[in-house]
Amino acid sequence: MRVSEAMTREVRIATPGQSIRDVAKIMAEIDAGVLPVGENDRLIGMITDRDIALRAVAQGKGPDTPVRDVMSTEQVLYCYEDEELDHVAKNMAHEQVRRLPVVNREKRLVGIVSLGDVAQTEGRAASKAVKGVTKPGAQHNQSQGAH
Repeated sequence: MRVSEAMTREVRIATPGQSIRDVAKIMAEIDAGVLPVGENDRLIGMITDRDIALRAVAQGKGPDTPVRDVMSTEQVLYCYEDEELDHVAKNMAHEQVRRLPVVNREKRLVGIVSLGDVAQTEGRAASKAVKGVTKPGAQHNQSQGAH
C-alpha cells in the first residue's frame, strides 16, 4: 500500500511570516502539535509546539514573532506519496516522529501522514482480510450440534 492511500490531503500549512500566535491557534483548532511550513507550495520547514515553547516563549519572544524565527529547518523529514506505507511507518518509528509531510516527486507538499493514519489504514486492511473468513468446518460443526 502506498502513502497516498493513507495520508491526509487537507493539510494546514504555516507560512514563514505568520505569527507564532496564529500558528498556535491553528494547532489548537486541529489538535496537532506540528505544522509544515511552506512557501510557494514547497516545504521549507516545520514548526512544532515545542519550537514555540523553547525557541520563543522560553527566550522571551512575543506572540507576534514570525514563524521563520523559531521553525525547525535543519533535517526536515518527509516522505514521498508513492512510497510504500510500511517502509515509511518503520522510518517514522526509527526517527521517533508521529507525523511526516508528504511530497510528490517534484517536492510539492501534497499531504501529511500520521501514525494514526497508518494504524487506521492497516486496521481497514486487516478487517478486509478477515471479513468473510470462517474456520473450515465451523458451520458444519454448528449444524451437527443442532441435531
